[in-house]
Order: sequence, then structure tokens, then C-alpha cells
Amino acid sequence: MGRVKEDYRSLTGPQKAAIMMLSLGEEHSVKIFSMMDDEEIKEVSQIMANLGTVSSSIVERLFVEFADAISNTGSLVGSYDTTERLLMKSLGKDRVASIMEEIRGPAGRTMWDKLGNVNEQVLANYLKNEYPQTVAVVLSKIKGDHGARVLSLLPEGFAMEVIMRMLHMEAVQKEVLDGVEKTLRTEFMSNLARTARRDAHEMMADIFNNLDRNTEARFMGALEERNRESAEKIKQLMFTFEDLVRIDTQGIQTLLRHVEKDKLGLALKGANDPLKDLFFKNMSERAGKMLREDMEALGPVRLREVDEAQTIIVVLAKELANSGQIVISEGKEDDELIY
Repeated sequence: MGRVKEDYRSLTGPQKAAIMMLSLGEEHSVKIFSMMDDEEIKEVSQIMANLGTVSSSIVERLFVEFADAISNTGSLVGSYDTTERLLMKSLGKDRVASIMEEIRGPAGRTMWDKLGNVNEQVLANYLKNEYPQTVAVVLSKIKGDHGARVLSLLPEGFAMEVIMRMLHMEAVQKEVLDGVEKTLRTEFMSNLARTARRDAHEMMADIFNNLDRNTEARFMGALEERNRESAEKIKQLMFTFEDLVRIDTQGIQTLLRHVEKDKLGLALKGANDPLKDLFFKNMSERAGKMLREDMEALGPVRLREVDEAQTIIVVLAKELANSGQIVISEGKEDDELIY
């Protein structure tokens, strides 16, 4: 079996891409492969198959270079904003708005397909400020299961108004449907796309959050030597298991309803006392006692298993925060709660 040279400078771009794909693991690599065309997949796959043994120093150097490059964009930047400005020079405003919404918005061929990919909490938060008749039209156009979840999240009195409109709704005129669709396209979807954009440091913070502790510490240390400013920005943006203390009482209770109890017990085995107390005081006495017994029954556990459980809970907390179900304070004085 062949062996990649130890001299990092001799690696080609495709070789670096192949090493990166192997390092990311199956779950993430599959997602990236799905976005590549057949020729790209063939080229990278061929190189992957012939890489042979790659030393850990090569892998570490590659990740540091990647983190450094993505944290320091060069003079040529391809982004939504630069693309939109370029299109505005040759196309009409309405045409550009339509094109940008298509490439920014959640996946889907039509507006109604796209709404089916929007989290129900986010959609409900928008629709609760619309007219009941408008909401009735929207719910009549999306899938029943999704519509049911959205309806259940609307204020009860408002939801009943929507139900009554749906029960007495006749065939919707095309002009009305086009108007609702245009409003959703220009207001809701475009705003959703803008709020979903992240800068390079946020992207790297998410990647670092999903590394195990040893790998994260190694890469962060190397990045600090190369670019201390970027390393500090990434640290500030990272959300760790210990940062769960920034969630209020109601948020912790929401998190407890969604988390798997065996994962929680494993994660808390490696938590500090304040964080343990935060979870236990938001549980019933009986539930807390059972969790403590489960944790004791686990006995000694591997650090890797604790890290994995904590990562799962952190990802879940961020998903709940993104959907508006919990609030994670920034840890500043202005964010402190007064009871």
C-alpha cells in the first residue's frame, strides 16, 4: 500500500480534499459527497483509495490550515451578498429577489415545499402575527402532519379562528394564493435566509464543538500559534456542555423533556457540581433519585463516552434554541434574569 509523503508541502489540492473526507468520518463525508458531481466524486474517491497510511502530523497540519484559511477570507469572497450585488447589475430587482430566495431558502421546488422544511416553531412564530384567513390558506397548502404541529403551537384563541376559517374556506382564488405566496417569499423566507447566514468563525466554532476534547485542544493550540485572534473569536463562539448553565429554568425543563435519560446520566458523570445541581433541581424528587441511581450503577466510564453524550446534549440544546423553544443567554449582565 502506498504512503503519502511526510512533506506536507508536496500534497496536491485533491490529496488534501481526500484526507479531509477520510478524517471527517462517514456521517459528514456522505453529506459532502451528495453535493459533488460525478467527476469530483470519482477523482476524490480514486485518491482516497490510494492514499495509504497518512501520519497524524499531516492530518493535524491539514486541519490547522483549513481552520486558518476559513477564518481569514482572502480578497475574493463568494457569498450571498456578493452574488446578489453582481446579479443586480444585470437583472431586475424582482428577478434577483426571486433567484436569491431560491438559493437561500430551505430546500424545495415550490414555496409550499420550502415551508414544509421550515421548523414548525419558527413558522408558528411568524404566522401568529398574520390574519387568521392568511394562516388558514398556508395550513391548507402544507402537509397535514406539519400543519398540525404548527397549529398546536399557535395561541389557542387564534388557532380556533384559523380552524373556523379553514372549515368554511372555499376554493382560494389564484390572485389571493399568489398574494400570500409573494408575501411569504419576500418577507418570511428572505428574512429566514438572512438570519441563517453565519460567518466563518461561527462555522469553525460549530466544527470545533463536535470534536472530542483532546482533538479540539490540539487543533486550538496549533491555531493559537498561527492566528491567536481567530482562535479567540472561535473560543468565544463555541458552546460547550458547561455553557448549559446559561439556560434559564424553563429552558432546562424543556431540554429535560427532549433529552434521552441514559445520555443525560452519562453526560452528568463528567459535569461540574453547579451544572449537576442545575439539572437535578429542575427534576422531580423521584426522577432525580432514579437518575442518581442510574449514574451510580454506571460505575467508571470512559471519557470518550462522556464527551459523546455531552456533545449530543449540546447539539440538542442548540437545535431547541434555534427553533425558539429555549433561550441561551450570552452570559452578559444585560442577559441576567430578575425574578
